[in-house]
Formats: sequence, structure tokens, C-alpha cells
Amino acid sequence: MSSVVLGAYLPGNTWLHRCSPGPKLLALAAIAVHLVWFRSPALALGAVAGAGVLVVWTGMPLATALRVLRRIAIVAVLLGAWLVWQQSWARAVDSVGDLVALILLASVLTATTAVDDMLDTITRCLHPFRRLGVNPEKVSLAFSLTLRAIPTTIEIAEQTRDAAVARGLQRSPRARLVPMVIRAVAHARATGEALDARGIGDD
Repeated sequence: MSSVVLGAYLPGNTWLHRCSPGPKLLALAAIAVHLVWFRSPALALGAVAGAGVLVVWTGMPLATALRVLRRIAIVAVLLGAWLVWQQSWARAVDSVGDLVALILLASVLTATTAVDDMLDTITRCLHPFRRLGVNPEKVSLAFSLTLRAIPTTIEIAEQTRDAAVARGLQRSPRARLVPMVIRAVAHARATGEALDARGIGDD
């Protein structure tokens, strides 16, 4: 699991490390809305450059950042090719740039913020909405499970790929996709059974 990037906290003493989780979560949300709302290749490339600066500033190893990009490379290439075919180069650069920037920024957020601190912040922010039927603890739990599911799914995909390569089936999509889906579903069911055994969700 050490090879997984998203969700891995890297201790440090930068300003982002010292900043409380609330402003960082709001900033990430604001940047995401801004990038999606304003369609501009220049803005997308600028966001990628800014995210790269933050990656370096927070002390994240370059190999780690490249590992993040490698894991979304296939999605980025397919998305870019489809947009070039359907629309234009400008739209492809804009959408792929937004995707890369937000992935890097999310990695910076999790690298500079302890998961427990982030979950405590989410719980506190949602507390006023309890009167509207929102359960802050359950939302925080869902957020925590999502953070843990991302690296777990990536790890399952990597293990499935290695198994396919070992059998000489690296070019077979079925040999990689079917076992990965089965293992991911099995992990999700095991997680659900563990939560059910602890009585979570009984109400």
C-alpha cells in the first residue's frame, strides 16, 4: 500500500501542512468549480503548472507525482482522443488539463492533511445540517471509506495486471478486467458485511 499516492499523508512543515483542513477543502472545491465553469485551455494548463509547483513545494517526491499521472494516463489519453475527434484540440487540452490538475491538487491535499483531521473537519462542518436529517458521522464514514477504496482499487488493478502478465495474457482485456471487477466487488461486499456486523446503518 505504500506505493499508493492518493490518501497517503506525508508529514512536513510547509504552510499547507500547518493550514487547517477546512480552507484547503474549500479551496479545492472552488478551484474545481472554476475550472469546470470556465472553459479555457490556457486556464487548464496554468492549473496544471500551479499544481506542479505545489507538489514540489510540499515535498512530494517527483517519482510519487509521476506515479499519480501514470495511473490516470490511459483515461487522459482516451478522453483527449475522443474530444479531439468529437470537438477540437482546444477542448481536449482543457478537459485533460483540468483532470490532471485536479488529481494533482487532490494528491497535495491528502499529502498535507492527516485523514483523521480531514474527517473531523467534515463532521464539524456538517453538524448544523443535522436538523435537516444529515448524519455527519455517516457522511464522514462514507468519505473515509471512499478515500480508502481508491488506493485499494488501484492495488487490486495492479495485482490483476501482474497476474495476467505472469500468465502471458497481458494483451487480453478479459484477463485483466474480469478478475479485477470480481475482486473489487468481493472487497466491497466484505466491507459492507464488516460494517453490518458492527451495527452501522441499522437505524
